[in-house]
Order: sequence, then C-alpha cells, then structure tokens
Amino acid sequence: MFWEENKSDKPYQVPDDIVDLVYKINCKCLPLEHAKSLSMAIHKALPWIADEDSAGIHLIHGAESGNGWMRPEDPANELLYLSKRTKMTLRLPKERLPEANELTGQKLIIDDYEIEVGAASSKLLSTQSTIFSRYVVSTETETEDEFLQRVYAELQKLDIKINKLLCGKTHILQGHYGDIFTRSIMLAELKPEESVRVQQHGIGEGRKLGCGLFIPHKGIAAVKEAEEDL
Repeated sequence: MFWEENKSDKPYQVPDDIVDLVYKINCKCLPLEHAKSLSMAIHKALPWIADEDSAGIHLIHGAESGNGWMRPEDPANELLYLSKRTKMTLRLPKERLPEANELTGQKLIIDDYEIEVGAASSKLLSTQSTIFSRYVVSTETETEDEFLQRVYAELQKLDIKINKLLCGKTHILQGHYGDIFTRSIMLAELKPEESVRVQQHGIGEGRKLGCGLFIPHKGIAAVKEAEEDL
C-alpha cells in the first residue's frame, strides 16, 4: 500500500535581502516639499547609496497625511509638523545595514531645518495584500488610463497578477534636475509573495526621491471613503 498524507503549504517566509531601516528622529517640522533636500542630505551622509539601485529613501510624512493617501497641497507655504513618533525610513539591501547604521547620532540639514537621527531598527517588508505608493513618476501629458496601463505592464514583468489598481492624487516633487510629476497608486488583493515582490522592486524611477516605493495600507475601501468625504 502507498499512503501519503496531504501536506499543507508552508507559510510564506518574507525574504530579508531587502528591508526597511527605520530611524527614530528628533525633528519638530520640515518643509512639506523636502524630497530633493532629504535626498541630498542622505547622499552626503551615505555616499554609497548613489550606487545602490535597490535602495530607496522614503519621504517623511506627518499625521496630516491621512495614513499616507492624503497630504497638504501647498508646498510653497506649508510645513509638516512632526510628532515624537515620526520616523525616517530607508529601504536597503541587508548587507548595507551596518553602514547605514552610521547615520545614528548624525544631524541632517533639510533646508533650514535639522533632523537629529537616533537609533535604527530593521523591519521586513509587509505581506499585506493592499499596498500603495504615494509617488510614482508620470508626466503631465500622460492620462490616468495611460498611467494605469503602464503600471499594469510593469507589474506583469514582475509576474504580478493584478486585479485592482486605484489611481490617486497627482503631485509635483522637486527633483535634482527639475520638477517631477507623480501620481499615487494603490494595489489590492495581492498574494503575500506578490506584495513583497512589488515592494522589493518598486515601480518606475526616482527611488532616492521617494518615488515608486510601496508601503502597506489599511485597505482600498478606506481610500474610497476618504475621497467621498472631500
């Protein structure tokens, strides 16, 4: 007799080759538009980051960002007021963590403001089924449908079977060589391994300016409710 019990699938193990390094910071406020300044400060402190294609610099957001989907829209005049719980995050290959920890104890100058960098801890990428990126590089001439089709094509290259894409607000960031037009986007109903793969690779250019980096979100329904309240 041949008898083999059905083996349940092993739970997905999140790889640790790319992680988020989360720093405690002491900073009361920052310019709303700080992509370029933060990128320059990080590059000055960690010059090797320029050669790390998989590295990314998350922009810093305060509580008013509405869990990341909404954000004040007057970069010329508004400031982000930060709580003591606000963190600064870099997305990095695991082997760069010892060097990146050298940021602890340093002070970063962001325009006329200062960030005191505290201790850091690494965090695995999320397996959450709904993830989003605040800023994916686009152009002012690219329609929303064209943008969604392009993102869909990029996800197919990553072997991601996506069923739900939600395009959000447009935003203009100050880049190193001029303004960068971006759109926010949310992906829903991903498998754990798909969610992690998107976070590892990102979408589009500008990772060192906070673009194309995906983070978990509480759900697509919450975004629709927020938009209906506007």
